[in-house]
Amino acid sequence: MKLMKTIRAIHTGGTISMSQNEKGEVVPNDENPIAEEQVILKGQINLITDEMFNLPSPHVTPEVMLKIKQRIMKAIDDGVDGVVITHGTDTLEETAYFLDLTLPNTIPVVVTGAMRSSNEIGSDGLYNFRNAILVAATDESYGKGVVVVMNDEIHTARYVTKTHTTNVATFRTPTFGPIGIVTQNKAKYFQELIQTEVCDINQVVEGVYLIKAYAGMDGTLFDAINNDNTKGLVLEGLGAGNVPPQTLPAIQRLLDNHIPIVLVSRCYNGVAQDIYDYEGGGIQLMKMGTILCQGLNGQKARIKLLVGLSDNMSGDELREFMGNAIS
Repeated sequence: MKLMKTIRAIHTGGTISMSQNEKGEVVPNDENPIAEEQVILKGQINLITDEMFNLPSPHVTPEVMLKIKQRIMKAIDDGVDGVVITHGTDTLEETAYFLDLTLPNTIPVVVTGAMRSSNEIGSDGLYNFRNAILVAATDESYGKGVVVVMNDEIHTARYVTKTHTTNVATFRTPTFGPIGIVTQNKAKYFQELIQTEVCDINQVVEGVYLIKAYAGMDGTLFDAINNDNTKGLVLEGLGAGNVPPQTLPAIQRLLDNHIPIVLVSRCYNGVAQDIYDYEGGGIQLMKMGTILCQGLNGQKARIKLLVGLSDNMSGDELREFMGNAIS
């Protein structure tokens, strides 16, 4: 690791910036307790602090994600060697993937957070922040796309997901596992993504929804969003990507109105596939015109669909963008 790399730390809020009050409630602080932490890597890193937001992660919207992307682009133009974003964990994976899809793959961009607030016993915020800075300053982190660093592990923004409500080891990558670890004050990588792509958007569309299939489901929810304001839908299908037959007429009505529907699986592991040929099976859904998206969970697929639509994609271009299992 080259000495005195310049890393910009963009703080956006979340548990990592909060504290526990006398009642045991975790609440936002007026000032971020880790924002001025320079001592953790003193003499090794020129750390530039950028307190951009102070938002609990459920308050983060695609418009906020776009502003973070634009701030990172400014940092790249300023010549920094890497960027770290601190973020609340509830929507961290969505912001990370949004950035992965919209930023050029030039400098390391690392997203981190905490499961315990700054003054709790065993707080993990400062430790994760330090590790994220180390990853951003490691030469081997170039060209990896946006990564998430939590609990000594390095995950791709594309596949990582929050798996536990409170455990510090909550961020995992189902099916594929982490791409590296943080050890001996640097990043050590064992695998990497084969392909990345960039959509340099400057606006985000509204009206992109996510619906999870369930036993006995009918067309009510699909008909409720069948209007001119709806731009796209991600459907978390059952198993390999199937739905109850009662939903099919409403799904067809959405497709007839040229509203793209992307199909993923609601399962934690595995990928959606068009292998079942019965009423409501994946093969029928493909024939109807839904787009099969493999490898992404529902919230990630929604982010990707939102980015594609914001980049004015439609028709075959959107189908190829969403259907590419490695992007």
